[in-house]
Amino acid sequence: MQSIIDSITLSTGIQESEGADLKNMTVLVTGGTGGIGFEVARAFAASRARVLVLSRKSENGEEAVSKIKESIQGPVDIKFISCDLGNLAEVKQVADKIHAEEKALDIFVADAGVGVNKFDVSYDGIDRHFAVNHLGHFLLINRLMPLMYRTSRFPPLGAARPRAPRIVSISSELHRMAPNSSTFASEEEVVGTEDNQSATMSAVGLYARSKLANLLFTRYFVNNVIKKNGYNMMALATHPGAVHTGQQAQFKEAYGTILGTMLEAVTIPFMRNPEQGSASTVWAAVSPAVDGSDGKSESEKWQGAYVTDPGVKSVPSGMALDDEIAENLWRLSEELVAEKLGADALLDWEQKEVV
Repeated sequence: MQSIIDSITLSTGIQESEGADLKNMTVLVTGGTGGIGFEVARAFAASRARVLVLSRKSENGEEAVSKIKESIQGPVDIKFISCDLGNLAEVKQVADKIHAEEKALDIFVADAGVGVNKFDVSYDGIDRHFAVNHLGHFLLINRLMPLMYRTSRFPPLGAARPRAPRIVSISSELHRMAPNSSTFASEEEVVGTEDNQSATMSAVGLYARSKLANLLFTRYFVNNVIKKNGYNMMALATHPGAVHTGQQAQFKEAYGTILGTMLEAVTIPFMRNPEQGSASTVWAAVSPAVDGSDGKSESEKWQGAYVTDPGVKSVPSGMALDDEIAENLWRLSEELVAEKLGADALLDWEQKEVV
């Protein structure tokens, strides 16, 4: 049955990228082999960017690259990179390889994630929702900071000014359903023991907490990395809307076959399709309104913004605006990475020189 929401006029990622000439720009999309991430990657490729698509399964990556190439006329520069964001050692290895091989990184879209699903643990023994949806991206961005910093300092040939790299994290309005206990004050909240807080949390609670983390990361990153160091960068978070992607199949894992099938049948007709769901993220990544290059100088308005539709800035939950919780999350993230990979696994967020 065709989605009811399809009858409503909504833009798509491809439409939001029209007119955005991304030639000589490099973008990275995690989770770019399916759903929203696939449409985001396709929109970037259509605008002539060099597109790096990260995902866990190689077979999905090769298929996605082929589909994107077939859907776009003209040359397409796209590369698939296998990476399990739930495996911190692999994330570090992949990030360092990208840094060594790429000359620039203009746009980073954090889309990969576990949907509304039951509790499980990552390779590192951490709640998988938290590990994939937040912590893996935290480390990946950290290891790629020197590359983004270099991109922010030197314009490409023919460009009038240095680029302002953008980091766009896909969150969700479901972040408002994160349990009040989501303070990120200790490892016990997110480690993978059978009797910890995560193991007893509902599927919606686990997902909502990870989406809250996406918003808190953006808030802390803007205030304590970008602004503190005067970087020519921008970070935003987006809500794609309720989107029908493959993640709805996880309802069956979370709630059982019967109830999960019923939830799919009831919710999917009212959801956006992935093309429509990609619009807010593509807008946040390429719109000249975001960095003020449209001549209206509204970059301060959009720095750290929560974008729920193209050109629409919304106010997130009180927890997402809590500086103490954001600081807790940042400290916990650094502690977990150091515990799993060693004290030198994270680079200094303050970039002092171009490397």
